[in-house]
Amino acid sequence: MSDNLIEQDPDLIIKKTDDDMIIKTEKKKIDRLKMSIIVICVFISAFVGGVSGFLASELSTEGIKSMLSKLENRKGPMKELLHSSNGIANEDLPKISVIEEESAVIDAVEKSSPAVVSVIVTKDVPKLNSYFSDPFASDPFFSPFGFKSAPKSAPETEKREVGGGTGFILSEDGYIVTNRHVVDDDKADYSVITNDGDRYDAVVLARDTVLDIAVIKIEARNLATIKLGDSDKLKAGQTVIAIGNSLGEFRNTVSKGIISGLKRSISAGNGRGQSEILEEVIQTDAAINPGNSGGPIVDLKGNVVGVNVAMAQGAENIGFAIPINNVKRIYQSVKSTGRIIRPYIGVRYMVINKDLQEVNSLKFDYGAIIVRGDRPSDLAIVPGSPADKAGLSEGDIILEINGEKIKKETDLSRMVRNKNVGDEITLNVWSKNSEKIIKVKLEEAK
Repeated sequence: MSDNLIEQDPDLIIKKTDDDMIIKTEKKKIDRLKMSIIVICVFISAFVGGVSGFLASELSTEGIKSMLSKLENRKGPMKELLHSSNGIANEDLPKISVIEEESAVIDAVEKSSPAVVSVIVTKDVPKLNSYFSDPFASDPFFSPFGFKSAPKSAPETEKREVGGGTGFILSEDGYIVTNRHVVDDDKADYSVITNDGDRYDAVVLARDTVLDIAVIKIEARNLATIKLGDSDKLKAGQTVIAIGNSLGEFRNTVSKGIISGLKRSISAGNGRGQSEILEEVIQTDAAINPGNSGGPIVDLKGNVVGVNVAMAQGAENIGFAIPINNVKRIYQSVKSTGRIIRPYIGVRYMVINKDLQEVNSLKFDYGAIIVRGDRPSDLAIVPGSPADKAGLSEGDIILEINGEKIKKETDLSRMVRNKNVGDEITLNVWSKNSEKIIKVKLEEAK
């Protein structure tokens, strides 16, 4: 035999062959087991998938719909999340907001407009033709026979609309608030045209000498009224709506804007060369045109938050309104007593701030310092006033009223205005280098 041949043991060959057969047999069993497992898994998956699909279908059609319906009725971030995950693209959300705001504006206008009225100013004015006469009537040359012409009678007059404004009804029996400058002519007659076109004669009950506010009345019943809001809760950027008799001919014109600023001080003129300082007014970019004076500014709930009073000359979309909270007491006073009853303390003052403190080397950067005006008649203390009776003097600094510091935001006049005649207030006063507690009983301003 060749050296390269290796003789194999027959027993070893048989054993190896048997082992191979055993291995092959075991492998076939394992393969059959795997196949059985796979088939079972497929059946289980199909069963579970079918059941899951059925349950998901049922939940999506009933349970999920019910849950989505409940979430739809909720407000805030959950509702926005629901929209974004429910197939509505995020870029569509501003469109929804615009539609919601438009709907709110429409609702507010429909709610408040029935109570907004046009105030018509009528006056006796000379007829134009009554000014024309014979230019030669007094010339002797044209009356050679000495005949005298008949004496001229007084010019004929006729009633004519000479102005107008806006107002709003606060009671079913005809109490109406407007601006004082709309009805400030004692020689004029006033009438009111309601939103449904009815016309009534109006009587001026009271004109406020501090605020540009007046209360008038018509004889009627079951009138539409408007609700008053809370102007202290207004925020810059808040949407508001101005309603009024624009230009005296476009009745119940609506304009929308926002609150541009709060607690402004302005000098407002009335068109006859007179002007007055109005404090704490609301600034808005809602269009306020001539004729809108006295009309309401309402919020998106349709509640009055201000009374249109002025617009800035030479500027666009800058209008002003008197906060309704400053008007409420006036209206209530007129309705209950027939006149405006206003408490007063009787001092002339300046509100102290840091600049005034530094310039005058004052001890405090807050409070109201009692000072006289530029004219001799502008006394620091009104003689016989509550302040005079309580012993206040020029140069005193009123630091607090009933424990509340006097600042620009909490002005002395505003704090007194919110009290009633007869109320006793406690003042913290810095007088002659010492702090004193002084009690003052408020009296009616005459």
